[in-house]
Amino acid sequence: MKKLDLRTLVMLLCVASMVVFASCDNKGNEPDDPQGEGGANTETPTPTDPYNGHAYVDLGLSVKWATCNVGADSVHHYGGYYAWGETTTKEAYTSENYTYAENPEVLPLDRDAAAVNMGGEWRMPTYAEIQELIDGCDWATTTLKGVDGYIATSKTNAATIFFPAAGFYSPEGLTGAGMGVVFYSSTFNSDTEGFGFLGISGEVAMTTGERCCGLPVRGVIK
Repeated sequence: MKKLDLRTLVMLLCVASMVVFASCDNKGNEPDDPQGEGGANTETPTPTDPYNGHAYVDLGLSVKWATCNVGADSVHHYGGYYAWGETTTKEAYTSENYTYAENPEVLPLDRDAAAVNMGGEWRMPTYAEIQELIDGCDWATTTLKGVDGYIATSKTNAATIFFPAAGFYSPEGLTGAGMGVVFYSSTFNSDTEGFGFLGISGEVAMTTGERCCGLPVRGVIK
């Protein structure tokens, strides 16, 4: 599958001006209309018992995936937004206030937003683990409790997991909330760009984007 970048997401959003989407702040709140009016509401995917206080879904892959984004208290909440290698949210995401200058092959746990905020053995997924998720599931756009996003259904065991369309924070502000699913990988790309997942307009693929941008994070465990 072709690789998309966050600039492609911005361009797609510009030409989709007739689409109405809900907004959210970077504290992980629900959209203004939590029940929504467009599209059917799917049932919440059934998680397993929580590990270290965080529920997960076993999709039959090499890692188990948390049911919620880091900082979210429900599967349909957006959660927090984190620059690559930073572990706290902030009001703005710019190159000027970006604090992580190292270039490790994989983020160390003290610079991993999932590891720091979820504890235990939780961590951010690697590039290979996100690609495995993409390839190992069937993907469909859906609405859960009024929140647009994607539902992934495992090709191995039919387990499901929901990813809300939380968008991301660029230096210009929140972009794509209600339209694009984006979250970071822990794998190094370059000194200016990070790898991540992107779902938009019915497609899912790996993406690249500026490391200073604030993206959601989804934790995994072995």
